[in-house]
Amino acid sequence: MSRPLPRFVRPPPKIAPLSRAGRWRVAIAIAAASLALAVQVVLADWNRFAASPAWRPWLQALCDRAGCTLPAWRDPKAFVVLSREIQPHPSHPQALLVTATFRNDAAWPQDWPRLELALTDLDGGRIGLRRFEPAEYLGGSPAAEGLAPGQSATVALEILDPGNRAVAFEFDFH
Repeated sequence: MSRPLPRFVRPPPKIAPLSRAGRWRVAIAIAAASLALAVQVVLADWNRFAASPAWRPWLQALCDRAGCTLPAWRDPKAFVVLSREIQPHPSHPQALLVTATFRNDAAWPQDWPRLELALTDLDGGRIGLRRFEPAEYLGGSPAAEGLAPGQSATVALEILDPGNRAVAFEFDFH
């Protein structure tokens, strides 16, 4: 009397090849799953795609049709300082008055940036650094939501005078 072979030793059952209609169904299912995965990737990293110059026009067109909104465009490198000046404060002897004009060179409107002012010594080392929120450098809440492409703004900043050690200053945007 012979015993049947264990299941793991038996050869696999023969599977009939898919019909032409079956192959189309599999192809459609794979395409639908791929599309669903692509949508999930875009939704999961929506802010990064919205900040990409290559993807933003496509997402804007999609949002125009779907009624959604994109997050505000953020490209701090697109803010350019047009002029800047530092002088003793006219009414406070221990302070400096820094004025600057900057422009949004991005192709999109941008929210008001956080402005960073760094003071450096003769060797280029930083001796002071301060970040200003928009309400601080604008003297209150912004009148407009942000800066349109090509729009410029002039700001005045009051800082403590670090003395003769500070020989240069620079602006950065965040």
